[in-house]
Amino acid sequence: MSAMDDIADNHDRTNGTTMPSMGPLATVPDTAARRAADSRYPAPAAKHALPTVPPAPLEPSAAARYLLAGIRIALGWIFLWAFLDKLFGWGSATPPAKSVLNGGSPTEGFLSSAKGPFSGFFQSIAGGLVTDLLFMAALLAIGGALILGIGMRLAAAAGAVLTVLMWAAVLPPTNNPFLDEHLVYAAILIVLALLGAGDTLGLGKGWAATSLVRRAGWLR
Repeated sequence: MSAMDDIADNHDRTNGTTMPSMGPLATVPDTAARRAADSRYPAPAAKHALPTVPPAPLEPSAAARYLLAGIRIALGWIFLWAFLDKLFGWGSATPPAKSVLNGGSPTEGFLSSAKGPFSGFFQSIAGGLVTDLLFMAALLAIGGALILGIGMRLAAAAGAVLTVLMWAAVLPPTNNPFLDEHLVYAAILIVLALLGAGDTLGLGKGWAATSLVRRAGWLR
């Protein structure tokens, strides 16, 4: 018995009281609520939690894919025919005497009659060698890519730039305060590229599978 116990016993005998005996300390039962409150235990996962499923991408129906393919081919023919007519002078919009093969300029007639706020710029480049080469190359490349269904992103970007420039050369349009077919063509080209219109009735899928396009997605 220690000295402190002797002092406690003497005190009790002196005062006539007896210190009550301390029982065993009460323990808190190990319940799920206690474990949840204890930071050492992770909170139990919800039993009925549903897994998060990402939304599936929208796929055009078969009818929509064929409709887009038809629009793509038709628009490609517009560009390709303009190239052929200006090159050979088949008489649709370019007489034979003014064909490229006979020394004519594919841009002089259109750009020299430009109007609107950008007329000075377009008239200054009308009939230039670089202007003619770029214009003819763009018509051929855009038309061929659209018909074949390859390089749709490049074709859409180049076609949109070309048609917007042609729109800017005739501001304001004849039959509308600001809108004409050139802006509509630009919008359609972008939609065709975004919806992968080259995969139907075209070589888009095979083109996308080539090693070159897999390395450079912008050629898709």
